[in-house]
Amino acid sequence: MKKERVRVLKEGSISSGPVVYWMSRDQRMSDNWALLFSQQLALQKKSLLMVMFCLVPEFLGAAIRQYGFMLKGLQEVEKDLFAKNIPFILLQGLPEHEIPKFIIQKRISALVMDFDPLRVKKGWKNTVIERTSVPAYEVDAHNIIPCWVASPKREFAAYAFRPKVKRQLSDFLDKIPSLKKHPFSSAEKNQQINWKSVEKNLKADRSVPQVDWLEPGQKAAHLILDRFIAHKLSAYDQSRNDPNKDGQSHLSPYLHFGQISAQRIALEVQKVNASAKDREAFLEELIVRRELADNFCIYNGHYDDFQGFPDWAKKTLDEHRGDKREYLYSLEQLELAQTHDELWNAAQMEMVKKGKMHGYMRMYWAKKILEWTEGPEEALSTAIYMNDKYELDGRDPNGYTGIAWSIGGVHDRAWFSKSVFGKIRYMSFTGARSKFDVNAYISKVNELG
Repeated sequence: MKKERVRVLKEGSISSGPVVYWMSRDQRMSDNWALLFSQQLALQKKSLLMVMFCLVPEFLGAAIRQYGFMLKGLQEVEKDLFAKNIPFILLQGLPEHEIPKFIIQKRISALVMDFDPLRVKKGWKNTVIERTSVPAYEVDAHNIIPCWVASPKREFAAYAFRPKVKRQLSDFLDKIPSLKKHPFSSAEKNQQINWKSVEKNLKADRSVPQVDWLEPGQKAAHLILDRFIAHKLSAYDQSRNDPNKDGQSHLSPYLHFGQISAQRIALEVQKVNASAKDREAFLEELIVRRELADNFCIYNGHYDDFQGFPDWAKKTLDEHRGDKREYLYSLEQLELAQTHDELWNAAQMEMVKKGKMHGYMRMYWAKKILEWTEGPEEALSTAIYMNDKYELDGRDPNGYTGIAWSIGGVHDRAWFSKSVFGKIRYMSFTGARSKFDVNAYISKVNELG
């Protein structure tokens, strides 16, 4: 395993106690560099290896839709780890309170953590490290090239980031070893988790129901990948921007919850006899665009507010704050899809009903929110609120970056000036109609249950 994948967050010698991997962003047993590194530490010390997950009662507006998808995936993780003689422990509460107590009670000798660029996760980790005395490590198992290796600074566009990725990709796109059955056990019997009870007792918003069109978990993720490779990859470049064609991979919820490894997806896609154009179009989104989103969030503490926009975008949006809006809608009207634009309403309802909106429509959706609200701050907070409430893959660097691109020109360039938008790229109903059959899309969404 490449040492660059690991960062030491707290120095110290490892005692003979158990090694614990605090699973958070990468919720899978296979193809997980953080888990593999944890086992490596435990084998060196001939000690017990434990995997722990801390279930936070409230997380950035997530509803039962997202919690349910996550918990079903974690149930599979528990079973997979049991077969490898590795106990899985579920803590419930705030990490800064529960994890230090757990470390003391179990006499943990080392703590391994997932990399995550979001502020709240970084805050949890910093507090846990401050309140414990054990050595702590962070492993980036989410990106193919570790975020801090891909670039040491905030990148302002894909054109600047792409060459850095291409130079380093072959070094990190290597074969992933399998997790071994762990040879060291605890005399203490691990209690099986009552997942139904855990889900029932959650205080998450239940007005946003769970989805039934997508099965959670690592096994389901690999089936979705296999189907995509077999039936969609060969026409990906041509079909991906048409919401009427089922051309997208549907892997984003699995990637968000870490139920599948981006590195595994890339390795499998590279094996396929598809055209270079289709393969490269998919890998551009999976690797360059996705890892650019992590770059934006790790090096920009304002990834979810107006201050995080580039200077040219802030300037042009400020200059057009007073422009007359032809339509103004409240949050309630937007959430209920009560606008004059049937295409936008359909996109909103696709998200509300399915927990997933087509990628092209997500851009159109966010830009119209800028057009129909009082200013960029309100537009940004409205888009993030609805994205995180309804999308399975909300609360994610990809989501924050995509919304910031749509509303604040992040990773984009200045365009021709237009009312309200200034030099932010504009998208219109007419433009959408020239790309695909908007009436067919609207009808398709209206038929959703």
